[in-house]
Amino acid sequence: MPYPSTGVSRQAPHAIWRGIHQTLKQDSMGGLLLLCATLTALILANSPAALWYEGLRDFRFGPEALHLNLSVGSWAADGLLAIFFFVVGLELKEEFVVGKLRNPRTAIVPVAAAVGGVALPALFYVLAISASGSSAINGWAIPAATDIAFAIAVIAVVGKFLPPALRTFLLTLAVVDDLLAISIIAIFYTENLSWLPLFIALLPLAAFAFAVQRGVRAWWILIPLGVAVWALVHASGIHATVAGVLLGFMVPVVATQRAHVRIGTNEQGDEIHEGLAAHFADRWSIPSSIFAIPLFAFFAAGVPLGGLSGLGESLLSPVALGIIFGLVLGKSIGITCSTFLVTRIPGIKMDSSIKWPDVLGLSFVAGIGFTVSLLVGELAFGQGADEAQYVKVGVLCGSLLAAFIGAMLLGARNRLYRAAAASRG
Repeated sequence: MPYPSTGVSRQAPHAIWRGIHQTLKQDSMGGLLLLCATLTALILANSPAALWYEGLRDFRFGPEALHLNLSVGSWAADGLLAIFFFVVGLELKEEFVVGKLRNPRTAIVPVAAAVGGVALPALFYVLAISASGSSAINGWAIPAATDIAFAIAVIAVVGKFLPPALRTFLLTLAVVDDLLAISIIAIFYTENLSWLPLFIALLPLAAFAFAVQRGVRAWWILIPLGVAVWALVHASGIHATVAGVLLGFMVPVVATQRAHVRIGTNEQGDEIHEGLAAHFADRWSIPSSIFAIPLFAFFAAGVPLGGLSGLGESLLSPVALGIIFGLVLGKSIGITCSTFLVTRIPGIKMDSSIKWPDVLGLSFVAGIGFTVSLLVGELAFGQGADEAQYVKVGVLCGSLLAAFIGAMLLGARNRLYRAAAASRG
């Protein structure tokens, strides 16, 4: 019934909140905030405010006894990014259990694409370094990873009418890609991997899994368990965002008698329930896209370019060239060729809604390295070496070039899909 003074329905605040909620959930909104945060960081890092920005990013806090005395930038990359990976884990599990990836013959395609998208960029980097006679071969894994947050943002901004299966393809590819890259870090770039914290992390992970399987949704139980898993994985020396994916995979997808959430009723008056994975993904998608990812980008994207002369010198270095070739050419060729080859196997095929030009555009978008690429560069060369600056410039320029080419290709495909939708409507 309307309020007498305003004529506004009592349901209006709920309707307004639902509208705000749906707007904030859109990938395009998160993509816009991500882009703004990235540009702001680049401007600050190359302006008179650079010292303030670096001081804020490098300010350290946290308990040293728990190996958590981290810089603000590390808290953003390792901590906040775990929230995003938790949501990604939830979405992927839904796809594997009830979605289009439940068929192994379909799921194997993005997995194979991820393998090609890791191997070819590393090969391109090695070839570039070998041809130049440089000794910086230790950075071979820098162009191997795909930055999921940035890649999904590009898809969201330019691809409203692209097939939904393409986003799932990219999510699967990027998660497998990052897991491979993180495995490379653990094997080739981690000198002191601590197995004890890793084994202890299984205890809170098992407790978390037991709780959600029993239908527990209380934040005061689940969040401490999730933080414990994250902290122990971080203490082990493995990239802590892996904890987010593992936690997401523990949440049940199918509604059961114990683990379910009531979402309404059908036309017959029967209650409709959904699994906890969809419920948690809905709840955590907004903090992930509106808060965690933009803050991460703000602290990760502030790369000092050193002016035009410094930028030119860095771009001509074998390290930067190897990274750019790897991210732009290695990723696109590796993903596209691997997808083509695996789909030649009888019985294995892509989702029918995805076309080859879509795969090509996606392969360039997957060349956005950034987070893990910068991490590998830091592990490979340290922070003070000349190569460290070349890594930052190579990752930034390679990622921007790959994003631009991918956005142009997918933007063109998006216009075709939009025209087709309009003609059908």
